[in-house]
Amino acid sequence: MNISNNPQLCDKLAAEYVLGTLRGGARRRFERYLRDDAVLRRLTAEWQERLMPMAEFSGAQTPRAQVWRAIERRLGLSQVQQRAHAAWQFWRTESLTFWRSLSLASLAATLLMVGILRSTLVEAPQVDLVATLIDDKARTALLLTADSERRVFTARLVENAPVAADKSLQLWAVPKEGAPRSLGVIPPEGAITLPLTGGAIGDDIATLAVSLEPRGGSPGAGGPTGPILYKGNWVRML
Repeated sequence: MNISNNPQLCDKLAAEYVLGTLRGGARRRFERYLRDDAVLRRLTAEWQERLMPMAEFSGAQTPRAQVWRAIERRLGLSQVQQRAHAAWQFWRTESLTFWRSLSLASLAATLLMVGILRSTLVEAPQVDLVATLIDDKARTALLLTADSERRVFTARLVENAPVAADKSLQLWAVPKEGAPRSLGVIPPEGAITLPLTGGAIGDDIATLAVSLEPRGGSPGAGGPTGPILYKGNWVRML
């Protein structure tokens, strides 16, 4: 299969490769294509540059307090301190049987902890739609990441471009026909989570756009009243 004749497929595969959603044999085939296709390497590098800011936005997943309490209960860690004095006597021994037993116990404890964490931790949001909105110089300005299962998406400014106090940035879904649909106003801090409705990801969407509007958003119901600053499109990752 010669994917170089399909620019849209090349772009999609490059995005999935960078995000890590291209797995198994498909990922290995793509890596073989990369070795011989300069255009594909350029597309992949561009997606790496576009999506690199996502690493800054993904905070660490901190387990809840009850997770650690459950681990302590199952492993008997609450009793360890009470037996600390007696334990030191065993640590001083050189019994081969003791060290073998300790290794087995450590392995069992590790496996148990992994099982507890897998069953208890809250599943992280699954990003299956991504959009990068660029300015007139092809620089990424706004990153959208969507979770179709939870029906939400997040919009984040990659670089906090200065916006006058009496102005706001407003995000729009522009259909192939009809008036643009407002998806929300981006707050001054540069990030917002919004509901993922059919009006945001419908098949009739031609493009996504950000306009510069009076503070609080466009005063008219017919669409943007200010200049369009950024444009882009959704890319489905899964």
